[in-house]
Amino acid sequence: MALVELKQVTKQYRVGDQDILALDHVDLTIDAGEFAAIIGPSGSGKSTLMHLLGCLDTPSSGTLSIDGIDVSRASNDQLAEMRNRKIGFVFQSFNLLPKFDVLQNVELPMVYAGMPPKQRKERAMAAIERVGLAHRVHNNPLQLSGGQCQRVAIARALVNEPKIVFADEPTGNLDSNTGASILQLFRELSEAGRTIVLVTHDNNIARQTPRRIEIRDGKITSGATREDAVLEALA
Repeated sequence: MALVELKQVTKQYRVGDQDILALDHVDLTIDAGEFAAIIGPSGSGKSTLMHLLGCLDTPSSGTLSIDGIDVSRASNDQLAEMRNRKIGFVFQSFNLLPKFDVLQNVELPMVYAGMPPKQRKERAMAAIERVGLAHRVHNNPLQLSGGQCQRVAIARALVNEPKIVFADEPTGNLDSNTGASILQLFRELSEAGRTIVLVTHDNNIARQTPRRIEIRDGKITSGATREDAVLEALA
């Protein structure tokens, strides 16, 4: 069964007196363990698609299922629970709290989940060690490089053992060498069985993932299924 499945999903916004169709009858499946990139130019609908996949919003029509659960008409509270239990996010701007140290930033999702302090610390330390920052655990973000901040953000995204991690332009604020090391970390996480979806406008980044899902004008133009991706690679 697909980990993520969209069937005939549309998303429409009202802007002034106009209706804007951001997604137009999208069909898409993402299986557990995949490492994929969603790619498209500015205004293509890729950010809207990520918001739906990440349970930050719901479709105007069609069905969206995450890990077998239909969230197409979920309430805000139900979406929040789904995000906390099933989804991890990594953002271009890191979104770390500057007054918190590395350990506290990584613990934060578990605080929201009501996890006891001892268990929080153990799991946070394991995630921090996984991204190679155990020696920086008591530094705050202002004392870290951009690449280190992104590693903290990745640790925070992983700490609740989510089914899927979405990364929105995760190398956009990094130099090329640091960006390459972050992509390598995602690759290692994928090889360990984690489902990773990058959202990017950069073809060079997308080419380094096993699957590319291209969106233009609100429609998926290639890579809608894993089989599509394999056929495109063989063409």
